[in-house]
Amino acid sequence: MARTPWDPFTTLARLDQDFDALVRRTWGSAPAAPGGRATSRTTAGYVPAVEMRADGADVVITLELPGVDVERDVDIEVAEGRLTISGQRRDRNEERDEAGKVLVRELRYGSFRREFALPDGILADQVDASYDRGLLEVRVREVTKPAVPPQKVEIRSGGQPRTLEGRPEPADAG
Repeated sequence: MARTPWDPFTTLARLDQDFDALVRRTWGSAPAAPGGRATSRTTAGYVPAVEMRADGADVVITLELPGVDVERDVDIEVAEGRLTISGQRRDRNEERDEAGKVLVRELRYGSFRREFALPDGILADQVDASYDRGLLEVRVREVTKPAVPPQKVEIRSGGQPRTLEGRPEPADAG
């Protein structure tokens, strides 16, 4: 009896396919093609990786969008205290005939939507976006406000003003 060595990568690939199928069944998607194999319309959706960083008073959000036509397929919206970046990564091979059949598919395609909470008072004119070499950079200007230093508050008592720094002065024990 011939032994076949165990390949952990094959097992992980199968687990990934099974998980994708579970997600499609749970949250709805087009049914699998005959024979149970997924087609390009049933592969898991595209979720772009995000990096968020502070740059002075600004916050910069960078999304990986290689192969996406951002002018046609990406929308950025500010509404109700949320920044929403949505779009679609199209499969360029979807319209090919059977001669160009895909043998292995590890690239993800489909619609995506990423949402980020914004502080109160942020408007759409405070948001700028640029795209270069597969990276969409969205800058939200003036998100963080400079820290206001503590200020002394004057208290008048018995005709004489007293100044306190951040906490009440102890009452006289008399």
